[in-house]
Amino acid sequence: MSMPRTLGTTALGLAGILALAGCSAGAAAEAEEPAPTPTSGTVTIEDNNGTHKISTPPASVVATDNRTFQTLSDWGIELSAGAVALMPATVGYKTDGSIIDLGNHNEPDLESVVAVAPDLIVNGQRFTQHHDKLAALVPEATILELDPREGEPFDDELKRQVTVLGEVFGKQKDAKKLVDDFDAAIARVKDAYDEADSVMAVTTSGGQIGYIAPHVGRTLGPIFDIAGLTPALQVEGATDDHQGDDISVEAIAKSDPDWILVMDRDAVFADREPDYVQAAEILEGSEALASVTAVKNDQIVYMPTDTYLNEGIQTYTTFLNDFANRLEKSAK
Repeated sequence: MSMPRTLGTTALGLAGILALAGCSAGAAAEAEEPAPTPTSGTVTIEDNNGTHKISTPPASVVATDNRTFQTLSDWGIELSAGAVALMPATVGYKTDGSIIDLGNHNEPDLESVVAVAPDLIVNGQRFTQHHDKLAALVPEATILELDPREGEPFDDELKRQVTVLGEVFGKQKDAKKLVDDFDAAIARVKDAYDEADSVMAVTTSGGQIGYIAPHVGRTLGPIFDIAGLTPALQVEGATDDHQGDDISVEAIAKSDPDWILVMDRDAVFADREPDYVQAAEILEGSEALASVTAVKNDQIVYMPTDTYLNEGIQTYTTFLNDFANRLEKSAK
């Protein structure tokens, strides 16, 4: 009677070994299975110029829009060519030698686009003026332009840009997170800001202060609408000039803003400009501004150093969170 039990035990042990071997082989096979590749197909999207049907994933991508460089880089999108000369050092593409540099918008090497045979060009901002020439050079390529449109809420336009790019590159979840983070930063500022506090926005360049008008001014102008800020000063005929409008320190002092928001235009070029003067030195070191509430109470908020070349949704999210931090601190 002991023999069957011994055989049974041996058989069970052998079955267990085989089962374990099967599991190991299955695990090995599973481990060796290649990662899934993005599903190919087409996506229909709408940009500033109409409707486009784009094959996905795009095989050869060119990027010239400053507002998109950070997003595409963070998403790991490979570029065949791009306006590398316009990229700040904070964007990974800047040191990628495999990307053909099209130069800056003033003297671009657009003909180099032909060599990479792009099927998608993410064009915009400074390069918008070159749309027609790009279209003539590579007529088979889709030229996607998602610059914020005039007359549309700026915050909605930033969200539209990354949402559409998410559809094109299969990064819908990543795009949603960018939008959610941006919305959360706006909400923080709105919750912490007191409408009784007046705000002025300025830019600094070449050692001078430029006035950034609420609503229409470059970069910081839309923040007044987005966050519901109370302007310390309204100037008739204000523009969106990249260096701001002329303003005297006396005019700033007279308006006595509770908060000053600043874009240091030259900060991103500091290593190339021996005469660069930091915005903080210009504003906080000015005797004429020493009695201004924002200066006295240390209520000056600076945009990220690379802002002038990186005006995408991430830059605004970072700035708004910095502003919210300072507002919350001042309220304690």
